[in-house]
Amino acid sequence: MRRPHLPHARLKGLAAAACCAVLGAGLLASAGTATAQPQLGSQEAAAGSKVVGYFTEWGVYDRNYHVKNVETSGSADRLTHINYAFGNVTGGKCAMGDSYAATDKAYTADQSVDGVADTWDQPLRGNFNQLLKLKKLHPNLKILWSFGGWTWSGGFGEAAKDPAAFAQSCYDLVENSKWAGLFDGIDIDWEYPNACGLSCDTSGSEAYKNVMAALRSKFGSDALVTSAIAADASDGGKLDAADYAGAAQYVDWYNPMTYDYFGAWDAQGPTAPHSPLTSYDGIPKAAYNAEATIAKLKAMGVPASKLLLGIGFYGRGWTGVTQAAPGGTATGPAAGTYEQGIDDYKELKSTCPATGTVGGTAYAYCGNNWWSYDTPQTIAGKMNYKNQQGLGGTFFWELSGDTSDGELIKAID
Repeated sequence: MRRPHLPHARLKGLAAAACCAVLGAGLLASAGTATAQPQLGSQEAAAGSKVVGYFTEWGVYDRNYHVKNVETSGSADRLTHINYAFGNVTGGKCAMGDSYAATDKAYTADQSVDGVADTWDQPLRGNFNQLLKLKKLHPNLKILWSFGGWTWSGGFGEAAKDPAAFAQSCYDLVENSKWAGLFDGIDIDWEYPNACGLSCDTSGSEAYKNVMAALRSKFGSDALVTSAIAADASDGGKLDAADYAGAAQYVDWYNPMTYDYFGAWDAQGPTAPHSPLTSYDGIPKAAYNAEATIAKLKAMGVPASKLLLGIGFYGRGWTGVTQAAPGGTATGPAAGTYEQGIDDYKELKSTCPATGTVGGTAYAYCGNNWWSYDTPQTIAGKMNYKNQQGLGGTFFWELSGDTSDGELIKAID
């Protein structure tokens, strides 16, 4: 079993619901070095312009990333939607994640979006209040509360036993009067329906569709209902384990997590980019790339307009590597700022600058470390693909990985 990235540390030992690894079975092959270019049709379809960024609840701690940073980086001007990650799923219900960060953490004037300090007796503080202030500055910005993630998806199996009760609990929480007007809908990040993530789920192939149907019925047609989904396009893989095509009628769009295809959970390698757009000679598993994922979902009957292309604002890396090209052996994960084998783009762009491209993404070889990540240049190529495929837009994990002036989101925009 391939390991996705580990949860980030959180205040008082809370486990972060770290988003989004796609993968399951182990693999073994030698990667090559050829750079593949997307094979695109000559006709460019109409593409959507959604730009959806995840904001992590726990980012206000070690990462020191706050809602104000969304504004000062210029990201708020470019975002159409923010997914607030993550709410928990427990006891068959939607639940708060870290209530202190969400509703109680006090902000001083210099930390606040609008320059106004929180007071001790105001009814709502924390991220939720700051996000309400951000919406006042950007009236067209929509915010969704995302539930689950890698750490907290184990509760969906219980929730699926009574989808209507689960949907009611989510509605009551999302629409709580204490933060009235904050959320425009709900995002479900179930990793993974009827398949294995951090734990294995045996809810059955229809459970996911039933849950999404119940959420749409409860939230109604005016609210947004979206979902982050697996990106494993292999035969018999995670996308074949649940009825994503049947559930598509209930969602406004899907966020297929087209990153984390490869990483240092395979400690000895082979080195391979974690977010390839296309396959390339020597890729360890041919179906692990964004183009294959999008093609599979479209072939299943999911409309292109309901598919967003996923971008990672971080890199994955190995150490003990002796060759610059992909496909090398390694001795383990490279050191990262917060955990091994992963680091933000804002760090890597200077500590280990890109030295090559493969499969429509970048890689970097420095010392004996090998990293892969997207750059403004490779994101531009991915945006061309998104446009030519007529996809609904782009989403990314996550806002704090970008530079202080929003280098990567500018490339999306």
